[in-house]
Amino acid sequence: MKKTSWLSKLTSAMATGTAAFLLFSGLASAHVTVNPSVAQTSAWQTYSIKIPSEKELPTTKITLKIPEGVAFKQYQPLAGWKITNEKNDSNEVTSITWEIDGDNQGILAGQFQQFNFVAQNPEAETEVAWDAFQYYSDGSIVEWTGQPGDNNPHSITAISKDPATGDTATGGDHHSAGSNGHDSAGTAGNATNGTTSDTTTDDKKADEDTTLGDALSDTVTGEPNNTDSDPGTLKLQQATLIVSILALIMSFLGIALATRRKKR
Repeated sequence: MKKTSWLSKLTSAMATGTAAFLLFSGLASAHVTVNPSVAQTSAWQTYSIKIPSEKELPTTKITLKIPEGVAFKQYQPLAGWKITNEKNDSNEVTSITWEIDGDNQGILAGQFQQFNFVAQNPEAETEVAWDAFQYYSDGSIVEWTGQPGDNNPHSITAISKDPATGDTATGGDHHSAGSNGHDSAGTAGNATNGTTSDTTTDDKKADEDTTLGDALSDTVTGEPNNTDSDPGTLKLQQATLIVSILALIMSFLGIALATRRKKR
């Protein structure tokens, strides 16, 4: 009797702990993220912010702060969402907000939503942090502004001259090559006949239009932080599956022991 009671309590405790672990794992993997996680310096980049709804309430608004050194350019419109931005005294966009519009109920529990926008990356190598604020229908706000490892970390993009992706940085290379080439041509032109400067300006404008077109057509540099193929996420999913199976077995064992105890 005592042995059975001890086993029953141990089984119950293990099942409870497992359930808590599964709940924590689910919440820990459902962060607000901005992709890609690696991007080319100076590139006109298409970014995507992914917002999961973690509560049993709909997400009705999300505000994203534009990091210093990143130049916001354009956003992709989305039906059911009103998009606004804030600017500083220099007319630079400092934040962008997506808010439900019309009959849209927002991002419901168990769902996620992605919003796309184009921005130009800094010229120098750096890391930019994307602070985001998630608003729920009850007025509560989750601030995704913490450091990596915190409960609510902000997403980070590493800006590099040589992103470790193996892909050609279409937008960034066009812009960089155009700038360097035009500077050299302008210097040579000034030394000869002084007419190359106008041509340089026109060519630079054409290159800027090309880089924007490349960004909008998704020929961008960097490696998207795809949560479906990220090695860390896959390991977490596998571990979660194994623990789930163990929890199920322990639950059946606990029920069997409890039933046996009642018969006695």
